[in-house]
Amino acid sequence: MLNIVLFGPPGSGKGTQAQRIIQKYELVHISTGDLLRSEVAAKTDLGMKAKAIMDRGELVSDEIVIGMIRKKLDEHKDGKGFIFDGFPRTIDQARALRNALTDIDERITVMISLDVPREELVRRLENRGREEGRSDDNLETINKRIDVYEKQTIPVTFYYEKMRKHVPVNGLGTIDQIFKRIVKVIDKFN
Repeated sequence: MLNIVLFGPPGSGKGTQAQRIIQKYELVHISTGDLLRSEVAAKTDLGMKAKAIMDRGELVSDEIVIGMIRKKLDEHKDGKGFIFDGFPRTIDQARALRNALTDIDERITVMISLDVPREELVRRLENRGREEGRSDDNLETINKRIDVYEKQTIPVTFYYEKMRKHVPVNGLGTIDQIFKRIVKVIDKFN
């Protein structure tokens, strides 16, 4: 199986690139953002708790997220692999993911991080907020989410660096240019 962690700050293009990777390599997409948004849209108890946390620009608890991930892994054990979009966000989540994959005799193939300067992230997210009407894409929340990423999430790259699985990719340029860089990395590890 090909198992990819696609990493980067909010607005780095993870979702866009994940869709292209999924099409090319026929992977199962696991996006904690999408999983959480679907729970919010369904107005489940989990969704309402998650919405309150996300509206503050904070991270949803590991217990909630890991439970959703394990469920998704179990549903697609016989696939060609998984792409983890925006997950794990903490070292504890990375360890929990490693354990969950080990339980199904799998491991992470490569962790790709999209590198984009902060000014560009803010511009992209403000545009997305206007275009999609997303209330969580306002300047205050955007800056808080980027701060949380820089303080709490970047250390995950060091976890994967120790395993020699982390590869940074320049996240600037056209969607096609960025995708070509990503494919080059995946094909090297696959």
